[in-house]
Formats: sequence, structure tokens, C-alpha cells
Amino acid sequence: MVALYVTSSEEATGKTTIGAGVGKHLVEGGKKVGFLKPIIAESPSVEKTDRDASFMKHILALAEPVDLLCPAVQLLPKKGETISWAALISRRESFMNQIREAYAQISQGKDVIIVEGRGEPSQASRRIAQALNAKVIIVEDYSNRLSMANLITSSEDFGERLLGVVLNKVPGNKLEPVAGELRTQLGKAGINVLGVLPEDRLLFTLTVGELAEHLQGEILNSTEKSAELVENFMLGAMGLDLAPDYFSRKSNKAVIVRGKRSDMQLTALETSTRCLVLTGKTAPIPEVIARAKDKEVPMILVKEDTATTVTNIEEALSQTRFNQEQKLPRLAEIMQQHFNFQALCEGLGLAR
Repeated sequence: MVALYVTSSEEATGKTTIGAGVGKHLVEGGKKVGFLKPIIAESPSVEKTDRDASFMKHILALAEPVDLLCPAVQLLPKKGETISWAALISRRESFMNQIREAYAQISQGKDVIIVEGRGEPSQASRRIAQALNAKVIIVEDYSNRLSMANLITSSEDFGERLLGVVLNKVPGNKLEPVAGELRTQLGKAGINVLGVLPEDRLLFTLTVGELAEHLQGEILNSTEKSAELVENFMLGAMGLDLAPDYFSRKSNKAVIVRGKRSDMQLTALETSTRCLVLTGKTAPIPEVIARAKDKEVPMILVKEDTATTVTNIEEALSQTRFNQEQKLPRLAEIMQQHFNFQALCEGLGLAR
């Protein structure tokens, strides 16, 4: 049995995404895979981390309870907390013991345990990797002002434990040159590149239900469609004569439109639409309600105006987490093309 520690230098780089892709690949190859996500933070967000753990529990068909997969242990002082060096050392030891205990329980009968870290100090990451005798993958986000020098330094911190680096969310038109430069620069430092993954809208979008939650909106109908993925967003703000052609340009979309524009709402409903977002707290007219129910297209009623709603959607998209099973087929396709599973399995001692 081996531990695979997935870490990064910052939050929201795609660690859960990579962990899910690796986990599903290993399971489909006949391996028994477990999952552990301890929290290392000043103010850990247990709710969000529980969602990640619940998602991994589901897709890996794990029997262990979520609170064991995500023990939510804390290492760093809370805001305003004064703590002596001796007390901090003691806390660190207690922290590592909690991780070891959780790991010992979930590792029974497993071939691999995927341990997901946070965007945390490398010192804490090293301690976890050492405590679990884990192999390490570093996942970085292309959009996070990637510093090659810093990446090389953080990679070297793990020494022989490091299996390689994954660069995530690279724009499609930059994929080849970025991959070439990364492999050249890291190759000189003796660091393996396990994957350079393209940015993909589907992997980082929202469900209808999540969209309503972020907007604090009310789903008026077809709540059974709340789990559908919204792949595109469009504004209903053009002349009615241009609307049919405009709305036909994108499928599986959310249309953000003023609640008073029933004409625009009806036009959008005749195209491939996941949901309507009605702004201004104006309820739809009976004709729109009937058509939306007939088409099984949820309508989300929000109180803000259109401009504020668009801003709120942009913020929601920036915080999107990979926790929808519908995204797994697309993730598998991307990783099969751009991730070196053979090198990973060889590094974990699982090569056939």
C-alpha cells in the first residue's frame, strides 16, 4: 500500500480534480483506492472540504464516514491567537498523530490512499509526506502567475518523494508552447512533468442548483433539473429580431434576462437552455411559466439587477469546485490525452 500526496503552493489549483481523475483511473484498473483530506489552515472551511470528501467517497465507493476521510485537524494558530513555540510544536505533534490515526484506519485493504493537501506552506507538506511515507504530486494553476523558480524550489523540497508536477488550466492556444517550456525548464532541474492539462469550461462550471444557491435565488419550477450542468452563459439584452439566432449559438446555457422581458424569455426557451435567470425580482408571466414547465427548463428568480447578477455569477465561477459526477467522463478524456499515467503507476510501484 502506498500514499499519494497531492499538494500545491496555492488554493484552487485543481487538486480535487486531479485526485478524482487519478482515483477513477486506478479503480478502473482494479486497484483499491482510499482518500484522506486533513485541513491545514488558520480558519478551515469544513463545509467546503466535507463536500470534496463526500464527492470522493461517492466516486470511489468508500465505506468510511466523511468525518474520517476529512478529520478537519488544525495546525496553524487562529486569528488573534497567541501561542508559544513549545505549544506550537506540541500542536504539530498532535496534528501528525491525528493524521496517522486516520490514515491507519482508512488504509486497511487499500492499494493506494490519495491524500489531498491544501495550498499550504511546504514545511507542513513535507511533514505530512514524511509521516505517511508518501509519494508526491504538485498541482499548479497556469493562471496563478506561475513562477518557474518557485516551482523548482518547492519541487526540490520533496526530494525523491516527488513523482512530478502537473500544470492545470492552460488555455488551449498556449498548450503546446507552455508544455514545451515547462518540460525544458523542469527537465534541467531533474523534475518530471506528469501532465499539462488544458483549460476546459465544462470542468469548472456550475449546476443549476449551485447557480441558484450562489445567487440566493429561488428555483420556480423543474427542481428535479437542479443537478444539470450549465456549460455557457448568455445575456438576453439585444433586440428581439436578433434573439433567435443569438440564443442558438450556444447550447446547455443559462440565460440571464430581466424579469420584465417575457418576449426574450420565450425566445430563449425555444433554444437549448439549461435555465433562465430572471433578474429584478419580477415574477414571470403565466405564458412563460407554462412554456418553461413544458420545456422542463428551471427558472431562477433573483432580486438583483442584471449587471449585479452577472458580477455574482463571475464570482461564483471563480470559486467553483470539482464535485459533480457528470464531469468525470470529460475529465477522464482530458487526462487520458494529457496525463502520464504510466509514469505515475511506475512511481507508485503499481506498474503491471
